[in-house]
Amino acid sequence: MGILDFLTGEFIDVIHWVDDSRDTMVWRFEREDHEIKYGAKLTVREGQAAVFVHEGQLADVFTPGLYMLETNNMPILTTINHWDHGFKSPFKSEIYYVNTTRFNDLKWGTKNPIMLRDPEFGPTRIRAFGTYSVRVTDPAKFLVEIVGTDGEFTMDEISFQIRNIIVQAFSRVIAGAGIPVLDMAANTADLGKIVAAEITGIVADYGLSIPEFYIENISLPPAVEQVLDKRTSMGIAGNLDNYMKFNAAEAMGSENSAMASSMGAGMGAAMGMGMAGQMQSGPWGAAPAAPAARAQTPPPPPPVEHVWHVAENGETKGPFSKAAIGRMAAAGSLTRDSHVWTPGQDGWKRAEDVAELAQLFTILPPPPPGA
Repeated sequence: MGILDFLTGEFIDVIHWVDDSRDTMVWRFEREDHEIKYGAKLTVREGQAAVFVHEGQLADVFTPGLYMLETNNMPILTTINHWDHGFKSPFKSEIYYVNTTRFNDLKWGTKNPIMLRDPEFGPTRIRAFGTYSVRVTDPAKFLVEIVGTDGEFTMDEISFQIRNIIVQAFSRVIAGAGIPVLDMAANTADLGKIVAAEITGIVADYGLSIPEFYIENISLPPAVEQVLDKRTSMGIAGNLDNYMKFNAAEAMGSENSAMASSMGAGMGAAMGMGMAGQMQSGPWGAAPAAPAARAQTPPPPPPVEHVWHVAENGETKGPFSKAAIGRMAAAGSLTRDSHVWTPGQDGWKRAEDVAELAQLFTILPPPPPGA
């Protein structure tokens, strides 16, 4: 290589960084022996900052733009004047690129339950988790306090520390907020703002900020959730007396259905025996037995009487027998438009739409005109 090529190489230097890793926070521009040429072009793109370290000290911070570097570290002069160093400059300079964009969708969560006093449940424990974002706001402070001389610093190297800060701040805020556990879901936005304000004051010492902080869920221990589910079920059931009557009526309907099935099977068996006897007594069968020896056919079982439930003012009354329903119709407490239900019926129906009850109203005069 000629002297002209050597001098041309010494003068040409372009410094820039294109990041495609999505998690790199700081990257050091690598140059042999960390020599930055005199007049080198420094390119800083949007979302970046460049920290210039000269002779071991932080010299300057460059925001987005194009810069010409003019420093004491000029390899041409040192390679000419310092032959005892073997053409190597004793003055070292370094460029650290800092990513100033947001690092989003970072997870946080309480590793252990948080103890607090709830106004309704008393002493209890809760867990919480969510997401947050981080941004470098002071590249120089971040480099000095966190990165040091690390040539490539990623988000994973500091995320654990930030999560610890978040959990500590969240525990302090949630324990002193005095918000009932059942109302925390409605106040997650306000709690998130308070926690974010607490965290921002701490991470500012690292040159960082928390632009976004979200609480996605706050949960109770499984035992407390089971008791809460039972309490919710009681609230949905409403009037326990009516709820027990409803269950009893359903059970009665199931028993009646089973009884009707068994009776039907008995009737089928009796009919089969009767047909067999007729075949045997026919012209091709044996002679009919004496009247005294003939088997007595049991009478058919009585029909199963339905029990009825009546809906009145949003409540269920009953069960009532058909005779009781008839008396109610005669007294006027049961009308054609009253809604009734019996086991096996598809939903509530108007009394006059049920064939078994419609006849109760045929003997009653219709409403007078204009009623």
